[in-house]
Amino acid sequence: LGLALYAGSLCAASGAALLYHDYCVIGAGPSGLQAAYFLQRAGRDYIVFERSHAPGSFFALYPRHRKLISINKQYTGKSNGEFNLRHDWNSLLSHDRRLLFRRYSRDFFPSADAMVRYLEDFASLLKLRVQYNTAIIHVTLERDEQAWNGHYFLLTDQDRQNYKCSSLLVATGTWVPNVVNFPGSEYVEGYETVSINPEDFAGQTVLILGRGNSAFETAENILGVTNFIHMVSRSRVRLSWATHYVGDLRAINNGLLDTYQLKSLDGLLEGDLEDLAIVKDEKGKLHITLRFYLENRNTSAGINSITLPQDELDNFATRAPYDRVIRCLGWKFDFSIYNRSLRMMPGKGNKKKYPQIKPSYESRGTRGLFVLGTASHSVDFRKSAGGFIHGFRYTTRAVHRLLENRHHGVPWPSTVYPITQLTNSIIKRVNEASGLYQMFSVLADIILLRENATAFEYLEEYPVGVLAELEVQTGRKAPSGLFVIIMEYGRNFSGADKDVFYYNRAVGEAQHAWQSNFLHPVIYYYKRLPTEHEMRLRPPDWPLPRPDAVHHIVEDFLTDWTAPNAHILPLRRFLENCLSTDLRNFFAESCFLFAFTRQKLPPFCQQGYARMQGLVGSEGLRRHAAEAGLLEDYTLTDFSGDRPPGSHDGSQDQLLTDHAIPVRPLQHLANAKDE
Repeated sequence: LGLALYAGSLCAASGAALLYHDYCVIGAGPSGLQAAYFLQRAGRDYIVFERSHAPGSFFALYPRHRKLISINKQYTGKSNGEFNLRHDWNSLLSHDRRLLFRRYSRDFFPSADAMVRYLEDFASLLKLRVQYNTAIIHVTLERDEQAWNGHYFLLTDQDRQNYKCSSLLVATGTWVPNVVNFPGSEYVEGYETVSINPEDFAGQTVLILGRGNSAFETAENILGVTNFIHMVSRSRVRLSWATHYVGDLRAINNGLLDTYQLKSLDGLLEGDLEDLAIVKDEKGKLHITLRFYLENRNTSAGINSITLPQDELDNFATRAPYDRVIRCLGWKFDFSIYNRSLRMMPGKGNKKKYPQIKPSYESRGTRGLFVLGTASHSVDFRKSAGGFIHGFRYTTRAVHRLLENRHHGVPWPSTVYPITQLTNSIIKRVNEASGLYQMFSVLADIILLRENATAFEYLEEYPVGVLAELEVQTGRKAPSGLFVIIMEYGRNFSGADKDVFYYNRAVGEAQHAWQSNFLHPVIYYYKRLPTEHEMRLRPPDWPLPRPDAVHHIVEDFLTDWTAPNAHILPLRRFLENCLSTDLRNFFAESCFLFAFTRQKLPPFCQQGYARMQGLVGSEGLRRHAAEAGLLEDYTLTDFSGDRPPGSHDGSQDQLLTDHAIPVRPLQHLANAKDE
């Protein structure tokens, strides 16, 4: 009967006018607004639905204690905006310099209220098309062969207004609290409603269920006023500095670890929450027992008739009664609004709180449905930053570029350079790019080689999980091989049980770069595009299949990979070996001599000197080269007798030795050793 009534209501609603848009975005949080920005800049027909009266409604409530754990670094010593985004974890991407988060807060860990103001301004200043007070309560499909994806998406809001879209972008985040049901769970307070006034906990004994940042945030707030705090969770604590995953416990919230290890009454316990039970005594105290003690017993008969663990084990860890039990177990995705026809299925294992999606962020069950923001974190859960603003602002841009190519024939943005700029292009990106830096092991720069390796095409921040589909997804061709530039941590450096502060933890010599532990650039070379089969069979924990060649740029304490000998020279030699060509730069004198003494000019001479291109010489440039020992200083030469200036004694080999000029003397003088 309920199904019939519901079907009838839908039929009645179907009589209402359908409002059509090419793109529908559900949710006006950070990822929804970021998607709207890119759609608006591209001139697309879109609408954003937000159930609240303002954007970013999640941040109006959470975190409960109002301090974000996303860093807001005001100063980096650099003026490069792209570089500075590496250390700005709150700003969304836009062309408007007013919309940098540092203009909204100067706190290193800013207030959530500043984020709410920021998102409101982002939506209003950019005039994004957001429809507020619109809660989408049902989503289904309408088959149509003429539609972009073979079907339309039909959305219904709380007022039974229907909307029709060709592509659906889900940016609702994870906002449904995780709840564990066990006997006595009705006595548990939720993180979403518990008091945030420390005085309400004065002199009380508290048990917290959970071990994430919300649990430790709650404990930090009441640490100084409680008798003691115990924290129970299924897994051991995971410290972000050990796992290098920003979603694990951050130092700002870990005060309870101090009081636990320094024996100041507080403590951590491991146990399956589903095995627990809570019994309330006549004084209102909460006693922890185990579920099997309550089997076949009448709990209403009173606590005296129930066996407690301490009755059998008198030093049972949680034998002391508690005044309050607080649940802090995080959130999960809301699957309830999606019709079964969309096949929105939860993930498996520790990813079950997220919907199943492909590495392209498209639903595994429905073509044209993309998941953005925190809800898309299954792609890189516990690996990278895709569940946080400083990560998904880049993955959202990647999804937009995929959609532009698929539906509008706009290829992935790229730039073509002569092959002589290959080394410089890579060095520039690994030192500046924020997307590569934040979404390490997930987004990569792709270099597509042109025929005969005379030029290359540079694509930025492409999802490596769909590398095999690159030609289809980007509209770019890879006929002559490619390089993939990605950032990685060392293979065995990260983990909850790792000591990341051990002696000799860093590598400083280029020949040992492959052993680098900290985040560093890695360049993969493929003679052809990897296949989907090769992607599936890649080694465990490798972001990519085995390449034809691989090069690690040695880690750097300053994350500044511009050292001529340690960083640039090994990279250039690697590229030269892969391409079987000379990527050095030369002065005109050397190119002139090579034209007479070599069968083939180096690419720099072919593309520069031979075409009458390059830097115009000057006295200052020549003097600088002479002082560096890269050119002979004729002004100091004693020309006596009949020997004319510039003449040389000896063989032609000596002539080449005198005049061959190494790579980029003004920037990288140390490369002179390579000559």
